[in-house]
Formats: sequence, structure tokens, C-alpha cells
Amino acid sequence: MSKLLLNLRHVGNDEYHDVCTLLDQHRIAWYRTEPSPWGISNGGLWIRDDDDLARARDVMGAYQRERSVRMRAEREQALQDGSAETFSGLLQRRPGFVALVLLGMVGAAALVLLPFMLLRG
Repeated sequence: MSKLLLNLRHVGNDEYHDVCTLLDQHRIAWYRTEPSPWGISNGGLWIRDDDDLARARDVMGAYQRERSVRMRAEREQALQDGSAETFSGLLQRRPGFVALVLLGMVGAAALVLLPFMLLRG
């Protein structure tokens, strides 16, 4: 019976292609389920044979450890050279967007607190 190896929710194309390549290199039979049209499921990568599942998880674990180190190093480099996305950079580039988001947050907080304020009296 097939087992889910990777839910594709929040998985970038680069990571998806890396994992597919790794599975192919290790000769692990897999298939992909497509996302649902209504957004209920984002699809996934499934291992066809239960006997390959442990090996696939080992390969996936090693890949995720390596990717984590690489992504953290890239983030640190981006922070050092000033190309990383920061709040102040976003505020300078899109002040209207930031103001609307903050206004929405204040509005949501006000709606949540409104019943307590009305019942306090």
C-alpha cells in the first residue's frame, strides 16, 4: 500500500524537483497526487512500495538536514549583504500596503474586543 512521503503544502518548486530527483537517484518508486481544485488538498509525493518507505524517509531526512543548513546560510548571507526581506524594506517599498495591513489588524482586534467593551458597562 502506498504511503505519503511529502505533503506538497508550502513546498517550493525547487524543493519538489530536488526530492523527485533524489527518489529517482535512489531508485525509489514514487508518484505524485495533484492538488484539488478547491484547495482542500495540495497533493503529495507517495512511495509505491512499503518496503522502500524507510529508505525514502532516510533519504528525505538527509536532504532536509542539508537543505536546512543551506537555506540558513543563504538567509544569513542575504542579511549581511542587505538583500534580505525586512519589515523596514517592505515599509519603504510599499507603505500603503503596510498601512492597510496594520489597519486591518487593528480592526480585527477591535471587533474581537468590542463585545467585552459593550458588556463591561
